[in-house]
Amino acid sequence: MFHIAMFSIFGCAALLASSYASAQGLTPVPGSITYNGQPHTKLTRAPIGSTFIHSLTDVVTGQQYVEIYRIAPDRSLEIVSRRLYGPVSN
Repeated sequence: MFHIAMFSIFGCAALLASSYASAQGLTPVPGSITYNGQPHTKLTRAPIGSTFIHSLTDVVTGQQYVEIYRIAPDRSLEIVSRRLYGPVSN
């Protein structure tokens, strides 16, 4: 019984780690702020680590998304989350 409980704990930890890693590796899609690279201007007044929301429509697929960006220590932007929030309109 102890082995099953330990396996479950390690399985949950691995699942959480993989979901965190996949969030860190989000690739910008057309319409993302960072799609063509980092913006030329930097958010100088926003605290490092702060987040903001960006809504977009993928120009290729027509899918509507909400992305959450975080300001990195070097003032670059990192996509930390992307959620589909609307169906494709016909």
